[in-house]
Amino acid sequence: MRPVAVRPAAAHPAAVRPVAALTAAVRLAAARATEAVAARFAAVTAKRALDLTLGSLLLLAAAPALALAALALALRPPWTRGGVLRRETRIGLGGRPFELRSLRTRRFRLDLLSRLPHVVRGDLSLVGPPPLRPGHPALRGPVTGARRQELRPGWTGLSQVRARSRMPWDEPALLDAHYAEHHGTGLDLAILARTAHLRLREGLRAIRPGKARLSDTDHRLPGYSGAE
Repeated sequence: MRPVAVRPAAAHPAAVRPVAALTAAVRLAAARATEAVAARFAAVTAKRALDLTLGSLLLLAAAPALALAALALALRPPWTRGGVLRRETRIGLGGRPFELRSLRTRRFRLDLLSRLPHVVRGDLSLVGPPPLRPGHPALRGPVTGARRQELRPGWTGLSQVRARSRMPWDEPALLDAHYAEHHGTGLDLAILARTAHLRLREGLRAIRPGKARLSDTDHRLPGYSGAE
């Protein structure tokens, strides 16, 4: 007598549908996650490329002025010296501390230009939230603190160019959070253009001669009297 082959029972269509739906949902979520990671990587790569290219060009253009300023600071009288560079600890990408160095001068904002080597090195980005000291309250926020650590601190930034605004929505913390959520090449270029405009205006104000004021006493002839 020949043995009878036993075939496995076919799965009920009602049981197959949830499994297929779950598999499709997992595949869709994985595809979206992959796209998000790829887009984020592309954005980070483009931002770093902008930092290296434009940061290097700005540093080359500013190098002569920075060298003269450093020499002038080094030649100051001993009793006025405080060192050529100011060294401060700041929190960078991923919450890692680094030493921020800048010239001890604010004339023509050379202290800001002297931070460009940090941009080329990768401690700073051209645009980003301001570099904060360890223990700053903004670093401890459950949301904003985590978002800040995902970005390099900025050489300039949205909150820096809007610092003089008195609008309630221009609070530095709100502006930093907005930048962390919406940063991109277009916004970075707009902030850099605004920074250049502000720095140029400040430089022109610094070198603009004041209005000449004549003193009546200084220009009177000897023996002159107002009663005459």
